[in-house]
Amino acid sequence: MSKKEFTSFDTFTTVGELKNIVVRSRISNIYQLDAKTLLLKLHKVNTPPLLLVLEAGKRLHLTNYSSEKPRNPPVFCMALRKYLRSAWIDKIEQHEFERIVTFSCRTKKGILKLVLELFGVGNIILVNEKNEILQAMTFKRMRDRNIIRRESFQFPPSRGKNPLKINTNGLSEAIDACGEEDVVKLLARFLGIGGIYTEELLFKAGVNKNKSCNALVSSEVSAIFNSLQDLLSYLKNGEIEPNIVLTGDGGFLDVLPIRLTRYSDFHFNLYETFNKALDEFYIRTKSVETTITAIDTEKPNREVKKLKRMIAEQEKTCREGEERAKNYRSIGDSIYVNSSPLQTLFDKILSSRQEGKDWSVITSEIITAKDSGEVPCVFYESLDAKNSIIIVSVGSLKFSLSLRKTLFENAAGFYERGKRAKQKSVGAMRALDISRKKLTEIEAKVEEAEIRKSLVPTQVTQEIVKREIKRKEWYEKFRWFVSSDDFLVVAGKDAVSNEVVVKKYTDSNDIVFHADVVGAPFVVVKTGQKEPSPKVISEAGEFAASLSRGWREGFGSVDVYWVSPEQLSKAGPSGEYVPHGAFAIKGKRNWLRNVPLRMSIGIISADKIEIIGGPPESVKAKTKAYVTVLPNDKKDGALFKKILRILSSSLTEDQRKQIGKESLEKIREFVPYRKGRIVKKL
Repeated sequence: MSKKEFTSFDTFTTVGELKNIVVRSRISNIYQLDAKTLLLKLHKVNTPPLLLVLEAGKRLHLTNYSSEKPRNPPVFCMALRKYLRSAWIDKIEQHEFERIVTFSCRTKKGILKLVLELFGVGNIILVNEKNEILQAMTFKRMRDRNIIRRESFQFPPSRGKNPLKINTNGLSEAIDACGEEDVVKLLARFLGIGGIYTEELLFKAGVNKNKSCNALVSSEVSAIFNSLQDLLSYLKNGEIEPNIVLTGDGGFLDVLPIRLTRYSDFHFNLYETFNKALDEFYIRTKSVETTITAIDTEKPNREVKKLKRMIAEQEKTCREGEERAKNYRSIGDSIYVNSSPLQTLFDKILSSRQEGKDWSVITSEIITAKDSGEVPCVFYESLDAKNSIIIVSVGSLKFSLSLRKTLFENAAGFYERGKRAKQKSVGAMRALDISRKKLTEIEAKVEEAEIRKSLVPTQVTQEIVKREIKRKEWYEKFRWFVSSDDFLVVAGKDAVSNEVVVKKYTDSNDIVFHADVVGAPFVVVKTGQKEPSPKVISEAGEFAASLSRGWREGFGSVDVYWVSPEQLSKAGPSGEYVPHGAFAIKGKRNWLRNVPLRMSIGIISADKIEIIGGPPESVKAKTKAYVTVLPNDKKDGALFKKILRILSSSLTEDQRKQIGKESLEKIREFVPYRKGRIVKKL
């Protein structure tokens, strides 16, 4: 059975991690994904955007996956945007050791608190500085408190004692007061930590979970207390092992901040942080649950049961109809076969009646004759004087004959009834065939749905991979490539990024390139404390030359120089202004003469399709599928599509389907000034 609730231990661990990540971030936007789930988009200096999921009664964690957002935000979401957009998160706290988390948000109107309740059906509540409720996901009146706008906010009554504040005496008193109750039930209620962690601490304490409280000795109480402190210390000291427990078929069973003994025989996946483990667990299980729910097997299964009952009735009707038709034909045949004695019996009864004899006398005479073995009378069973009907038995058949009709009219009646029974049976058989065909169709649909359900985990995993947000590295904001010997080379795109690359991302051991042309970017080789090789110097020089204005002017080559970062200065010669994005160069320059202007774009088709670019040697070292472009003074509107088409020719049909618009955009980034001519094809 998969994880059902977010525990107090989960809450404690998650809040502990979020304090180091989310505090001092700004809420840039709020989305409501469904009736219970909020997504906070957070901005923090020098950090990629953070996405925080808050699902009432269910979960709290950062996510690295994109979610579909409603086109029209619900009223609650709009209200939260009004109060909290652009607010700063100053504090995150767990209320006592409960499944309640409070976010203290600094806004222009003061400190507002967003309260997330993770127990039961859950709730999300916005409270002002006066402790008044401003908004809530669900407004309601309850026995112990109310969630009503403008009323004072109250936390729910505690489920138990705070494990972080309990002492040995308090634990001992609680155990002594519970008599015959099992210790596992007492601790789960008293500490409010749930059954799974209660069982864990009892196991580590060496105490049978089903032992009654009054049977515990003091040493066992002390062992329980020490076991609880050990369990809490793992969390307080950050000694956690975030993990997802796997089912036998590789599904997700549970997600935990620490390893638990109850799952010692299970396989598991370890994660760097508990937030990451929670994200992977819930994105998978929720997607599987949603997808399976959308595959309706309940309705067709009900139809299958209904049809099976109907078919059973129809089969019974067909059998009975055939038997009746056969029986009626047999009676008609028996009347003809035994027409002589039956007619004699008929005549005897009718003549006696004409003689004025009473029906009782006639009956008595026939019975007497039957007892004596008189042939016509042996067929006699009984007489219905009121309706002028005689009941006879011929062999195994027992049937009635009307005295008002001739014997052969009676036979004809039975044949007619047999014919009608046969017609009804044929009609019932046709209906049965239709029902059986319909049952086969619906059972096929059910089977197909079950197969689809079995494939859901795999399909969901594939879909989830597509939804994962790829966090860009810092250098991806600039122009960059990796040299043939694995040095990262980064270049500015404009005056602003030139300034940023040099000032923020250039270390003292790096080297900086610049083409000897007005209007060229600074290019930085990130050495990583290594000695730059002749290869990277040559390739970085080509990169600097190709990104210069020389490409736009159609130059074949330009001179390039490189210097150390300490030779760059914002202070020019006396009285000379150094504009933004430019730097004055001091000291000796290392020259590379007549550096060619050329760029290559390649495609890598290993685990995923990737477009790469840079000087030819750097691209050639990573793939054989590449093209080379030289400057051209004419723009070719179809140039990027031509390059993509050439590169795609090296892929399989399935791989070509993976190429999207982003591939075209990457090619565009690698062609300086968006123009050039292809000189080398595959």
